[in-house]
Amino acid sequence: MFFGLAASAALLFVVVGFLAGVGITAIGPGGVFITIALALTAASPAVVAGTAGATNIAAGLLGTAVYVRSGELRTAAGKRMAVALSLPGGIGALVGKRVNALVSASEFSFLLGAFVVFAGLLTWYRERYGVGRSFVDPTTRSGTLAVGAVGFAVGVPGGLLGVGGPVLAVPLLIALGVPLLPAVAAAQVQSVFVAGPATAAYLLDGAVSVPLVALIAVPELAGIVVGWGVARRTEPRTLKIALGGVLVVLGAYLMA
Repeated sequence: MFFGLAASAALLFVVVGFLAGVGITAIGPGGVFITIALALTAASPAVVAGTAGATNIAAGLLGTAVYVRSGELRTAAGKRMAVALSLPGGIGALVGKRVNALVSASEFSFLLGAFVVFAGLLTWYRERYGVGRSFVDPTTRSGTLAVGAVGFAVGVPGGLLGVGGPVLAVPLLIALGVPLLPAVAAAQVQSVFVAGPATAAYLLDGAVSVPLVALIAVPELAGIVVGWGVARRTEPRTLKIALGGVLVVLGAYLMA
């Protein structure tokens, strides 16, 4: 037994944590695997969201560090986009936390799944057909506002379900014309701002399983370093196609 779990269940969480970390820094989605795994247990929706959110804080901090090292978050555009995405995301997360006690988790899961499928198809369509030019420039005022709107929209489900911000932020930013690696990098910063306030609120409610956080977060952090290496060495088009496929499959699962 590990943390009150059977050895097989504990091993499953370790594997899920590692794969989630790879996904977070390679293509964006990843933390949602942890949310799904926790949702399959007997934990309440609040504990699922609070525990998953806590792992997202650790993942976001390390993800931010590795993308600072590789330069995506050292440019003026990268810093501005990260701030524009993160501050509204934190506000949205607190809204989502309050909604957690009011909305049926199954109903919202269906809506979230439909949105994720849409984001995946949008990513695939843009990569397949293109749009001629980028929709937004994050260094302009209008671009900053557009990124901020994405941040808030991503923060609400992040706080409600404990879903990491990158699962939605990355495909939406790509759809707006942001290159893949800068989008993934900015989403790492946002995940801390989304997960931090909501997790603190869940922790005050006693809805965070610290043993599960420890069990999942350690392999997740290892996966983040691996995923960052994959993202730096893989053709962006391949990663975008993979992103679209993962989103469609995850969205269909959430809708089921």
